[in-house]
Amino acid sequence: MAIILNIETATTNCSVSLSKDGEILVLKEDNSSGYSHAETLHVFIDNVFKEAKIEPSAIDAIAVSKGPGSYTGLRIGVSTAKGLCFALNKPLIATDTLEALANQITSNDGFIVPMLDARRMEVYSAIYNSNLKLAREIKAEILNKESFKELLEKSKVYFIGNGVEKTKTLIQHPNAVFVEGQLPSAKEMAKLSEIKYKKSDTEDVAYFEPYYLKDFVALKKKS
Repeated sequence: MAIILNIETATTNCSVSLSKDGEILVLKEDNSSGYSHAETLHVFIDNVFKEAKIEPSAIDAIAVSKGPGSYTGLRIGVSTAKGLCFALNKPLIATDTLEALANQITSNDGFIVPMLDARRMEVYSAIYNSNLKLAREIKAEILNKESFKELLEKSKVYFIGNGVEKTKTLIQHPNAVFVEGQLPSAKEMAKLSEIKYKKSDTEDVAYFEPYYLKDFVALKKKS
């Protein structure tokens, strides 16, 4: 009977949910094109508690999407989650951003490739089978016309995430299914955080850091 606050900020979607036993009680999110996390995250957190009529002290854990994703977005989400854990004396759960994204696809066959946009023609991606089990680890990869060719030759491949837009310009195969307009959400986090809570799979709040996958690179302003 766990009540968990779920926080997802790895992309432009600022998403917060309150779940009970893995089921969503309240979901608030803003998936507009710009990053609104600094302005809206704490408002959403306050709103989900008020709408569910649950006091923050009554929750059992706080879950945060650990990445990969936007450096700034992940920092805001993780910092907020850690602050709440310290203030409320609650455990911290970290869920995989790409795993939650893959959970938006329901299929009896084929593979699921959740992918998040990185710089230029690069994406952060992983491969899951139709049972949502990890078939290939997360990595940063530069796309080309041969990407995922072996998978596409033997089965359907569902591509999902904000890396799809540039992927579909390169890959043209009858087995490629592009699911557009979808971003990681605190909705799918609920099931994953519940599983981790039951296993007591929690993080050290003091030392936990987001999974950036790559080092942050600050771009210089043009003179």
